[in-house]
Amino acid sequence: MAVNKKGTKQITANKKARHDYFVEQAFECGIELFGTEVKSIRQGTVSLKDSYCIFRDGELFVKGMHISPYEMGNIFNKDPLRERKLLMHKKEIMVLFGKTKQEGYALIPLSLYFKNSRVKVELGLCKGKKLYDKRESAARRDAQREIERAMKSRR
Repeated sequence: MAVNKKGTKQITANKKARHDYFVEQAFECGIELFGTEVKSIRQGTVSLKDSYCIFRDGELFVKGMHISPYEMGNIFNKDPLRERKLLMHKKEIMVLFGKTKQEGYALIPLSLYFKNSRVKVELGLCKGKKLYDKRESAARRDAQREIERAMKSRR
């Protein structure tokens, strides 16, 4: 777990999202969790791999986020893959709803982190990459790596 900014501690990041999508904009929102889920998140047993966001009745939910059941919990453990409500202002939700109705846009959770003891989710307004875009970004990354190696060996 890395500490980014003051009072912020990253729990997990969705690396696959940055590989599969162009991230146009990022938003911060809260998430509605139960106590045993927070304890499980503190242990680092959470995965954002195939998660995405949906709109229902003017509210925003995240689907596919896997939070493993808390080891010490009993009947209070919840379903690991249940839908979880995201907490944002109504105006922000309506703006995001309008943007996701455009062709090819989706809301994808990019990272999960603690901000002053509260769990926050970073959402990305994303547009899907094609296969040739993925190859291009991989080639660009490899070229940058080669340049850095050459600069390092010259010193």
